[in-house]
Amino acid sequence: MKILICSDGSEQADKAIRLGANVAAACQAEVTLLGIVESAGKPEAIMDALRRGQQLLEDKKIHAELIIKTGQPVDEIVKRTEEAHYDLVVIGATRKDTQGLFWVSSKTYKIIKSVPPPVLVVMEKTSTIKRILICSGGKKYIENAVALTGQIAKGMGASVTLLHVMPEPPAMYARLHRMEVNVSAILDSKSELGRNLRSQRELLESLGVPTEVHLRQGPVLEEIFREIQTGNYDLIVTGSSLNRGSLRTYMLGNVTREIVNRTNCAVLVVRAGVKSEGITQSLIGWFDRVTRRTQGSKTDQNK
Repeated sequence: MKILICSDGSEQADKAIRLGANVAAACQAEVTLLGIVESAGKPEAIMDALRRGQQLLEDKKIHAELIIKTGQPVDEIVKRTEEAHYDLVVIGATRKDTQGLFWVSSKTYKIIKSVPPPVLVVMEKTSTIKRILICSGGKKYIENAVALTGQIAKGMGASVTLLHVMPEPPAMYARLHRMEVNVSAILDSKSELGRNLRSQRELLESLGVPTEVHLRQGPVLEEIFREIQTGNYDLIVTGSSLNRGSLRTYMLGNVTREIVNRTNCAVLVVRAGVKSEGITQSLIGWFDRVTRRTQGSKTDQNK
């Protein structure tokens, strides 16, 4: 795994470096520390921050390459991810508002929307990851997120909850009690949702990651935040999709934007619908091969 950790010398960037260092150490990743000096910035302060991060990584037996650039942060991060492949980009984010469409710095949204790799956004002081929530849409496109999350969870000794929110019953049944969602029945079914949730859970469990599947029913955002409030999670995993007509721009759906806006823990935004590279693609390919061999053995036994 290759990780790019970005810093502008701010306190929030230092928090991102600390969490990024712990993820890198847990996954035995290659690390690049990228410092970006804007026109009015102070390169000495940023270099000091990078050196502190480098020392932190060296204490964890991880060598980090140091790069410092002058320019606009979004442009320099995009340029770096085009020059070299990374499995993960780590950034810090500060909250500037308490309501509205954009609660955090506009730079945060631009980075998430502009770089191809998954982006780990660190909003508060988070030093470790022990409980992870994956917001699954029940489709196969989330497998990139599951594979990357599995590697992080395995390295950090974390457990994972796969959450899928079922739609509300039709209005004509509004007076009836909400139907009880039976997780076992869904997982044992031959439905697309059942097959995909099974596949995601099996991929995580094949890595030795303790995994639970939670199903909720109702408005998607409302139910996701109910789960977040009760689950004591350190990391929320959600997705973004490729914007039609542009290879560099990704769409932040309402769910992802609200999660970035309103959660205090770290958020991992993973690309949906894009062919993955590196370790995530290797994991998915390996799991598919194992599944096919297992299914083939069962077929031979039944002959």
